Amino acid sequence: MSSKKSATGKSATAKKAQRATGQGQKATARPDAKAAKTAKAADAAGAAANAAPTGPRPARLTAAAVLAAAEGVVLLGFGVYVLIMGLTGDPESPQQAEMLGVTVLALALLPLLAARGLWLRRRWSRGPATITQLMALPVAWTLVQNGGGLIAAGVATGVAALAVLALLINPTATEALGIGPRDA
Repeated sequence: MSSKKSATGKSATAKKAQRATGQGQKATARPDAKAAKTAKAADAAGAAANAAPTGPRPARLTAAAVLAAAEGVVLLGFGVYVLIMGLTGDPESPQQAEMLGVTVLALALLPLLAARGLWLRRRWSRGPATITQLMALPVAWTLVQNGGGLIAAGVATGVAALAVLALLINPTATEALGIGPRDA
């Protein structure tokens, strides 16, 4: 009988251990299931926030994207020109010319990325596009002040910057980017 009791005792202890382990597994399974549901909900919310708004792209937003891309292409061309002239030309300081070329090439990325974001109707793109235009205004003023052939370049730069700014603050463009009245 003692062997039966010890076997039964072991069985009862084993059963208690299984229940405790089973309950422990259930207790840990529930938070995991809740965490999985929460993670899925967060992923869905993130995907909805990053998704481009539906419907056709407004002409104003398209125009802003094209103008920003044109500015980026002009900066890219100027950067390549300055870099090549720094390497092959006879500047006063080749190092400064090369550094200016590299800097302008790096700065050309901002309007190009912003233009791509505007074209794809990404919400984040409005900020870099606006910053680029605000940076272009003093450059335009400096070009106009230097006179000569730079006046035309300065006027073109200023007009393009003001046009993009006007297009970006337009309610049609902000709605197309998914920016509501409280988000602006």
